[in-house]
Amino acid sequence: MAQVVVYGLKPTFDAHRAALSDAIHGAIMKTLDYPIEKRFQRFIALDPADFIYPEDRGPHYTIIEISMFEGRTVSAKRALISELFARIESATGIPPHSVEITITETPQLNWGIRGQNAQDLSLGYQVNV
Repeated sequence: MAQVVVYGLKPTFDAHRAALSDAIHGAIMKTLDYPIEKRFQRFIALDPADFIYPEDRGPHYTIIEISMFEGRTVSAKRALISELFARIESATGIPPHSVEITITETPQLNWGIRGQNAQDLSLGYQVNV
């Protein structure tokens, strides 16, 4: 399971939402061996008064927070971050300097999905990659 929340300025999302979504999901599928149909994303479009960040990040500054089950290897998480930077820059022109990524892992026991505790679900994909 991977839930993605993306924060940025409204004009950036208006121009790049679809490309960002595809880049993020593509990176997750490639590096975590994630199924194509499991796209869970929320875009939080902010007004400039509500999004304060260092000027050197530029107007396309984007924050990506990924919450996922624990169990991925260090190399898988490093690959995910690298793939996100590359795909986002290629798809949108937003440079890596203007993107911040945070991965938060929690035990499956701490998730409730489809009316069940996630630890009791048959996911249909491998978490330990």
